[in-house]
Amino acid sequence: MSETTGASYAAAGVDIEAGDRAVELMKEWVKKTQRPEVAGLGGLGGFAGLFDASALKRYERPLLASATDGVGTKVDLARRMGVYDTIGHDLVGMVVDDLVVCGAEPLFMTDYICVGKVHPERVAAIVKGIAEGCVLAGCALVGGETAEHPGLLGPDDFDVAGAGTGVVEADRLLGPDRIREGDAVIAMASSGLHSNGYSLVRHVFFDRAGWSLDREVEEFGRTLGEELLEPTRIYSLDCLALTRTTDVHGFSHVTGGGLANNLARVIPDGLHATVDRSTWTPGAVFDLVGKAGNVERLELEKTLNMGVGMIAIVPADSVDVALTTLADRGVDSWVAGEITARGDHATGAELTGDYAR
Repeated sequence: MSETTGASYAAAGVDIEAGDRAVELMKEWVKKTQRPEVAGLGGLGGFAGLFDASALKRYERPLLASATDGVGTKVDLARRMGVYDTIGHDLVGMVVDDLVVCGAEPLFMTDYICVGKVHPERVAAIVKGIAEGCVLAGCALVGGETAEHPGLLGPDDFDVAGAGTGVVEADRLLGPDRIREGDAVIAMASSGLHSNGYSLVRHVFFDRAGWSLDREVEEFGRTLGEELLEPTRIYSLDCLALTRTTDVHGFSHVTGGGLANNLARVIPDGLHATVDRSTWTPGAVFDLVGKAGNVERLELEKTLNMGVGMIAIVPADSVDVALTTLADRGVDSWVAGEITARGDHATGAELTGDYAR
């Protein structure tokens, strides 16, 4: 280009027209997430998303809860596989299932998609996945931002993040103060790796084992890439159903840090959570990460969810109702442990025994 030619945004690598087309393509998916509180208010393309807060008048003392998250290096697998319409499920799950831990109903989300170059159909596919996740979570997608960062990201590179808001009645707020000695620890099965530990997983399978994404893995019954891209399970509506059918004392979303560390975050001083490994068998992917990378069990457990994506803590006499509620909703769950008085040597939560085989 001649030095006398005027500079432009397009010449710098930002395509505004492509961004506009991406917005048009995603509108139909965003519309599917509408709740009554957002219907007819603005719409996609405005400067801010709107939510009719008069819906909160039915609460005596509504507490708003907020959470934000991303999906980490799992986006690299989506990029390499050219599959963009599932990563949004992961994003929604990471956000709304943090909200529901305190008993909050997810109300709405916004997203942020950062790309090296706007490919309208690709961006729309990402938003489609986010919208589908919002439907599964019962919340509205009220807006977002797509940013084009040429020079910082490659043409096919992207990242996603999101923020969500929920509401809970003050006297229904869940937290460590509700946990009691004798409570049961109920585990809810994960759909796989979910969205945590992918830096370790990618290092093990690609750098150490030298596997390719299209490698057929007998233990999975599908390719490595298909297994690794399995979407995160979204538990928010399942957890809210539990709060309606039984006296839930607490939840723990099992994400980065593993089961014991995340469970410990909701255990109060003076009490201790014990989880028995023999009550379940982790999926094949967890075993293969360990074997392919020679990763010690404790390292796996503090990095991956090991087959448990959410924990509910309920009174012992509520176990049957809780398990029935989850079974009716298609959630595989089981009693995995209990809450006991804490000894001087005990930590907030620990895993005991060996996994079932």
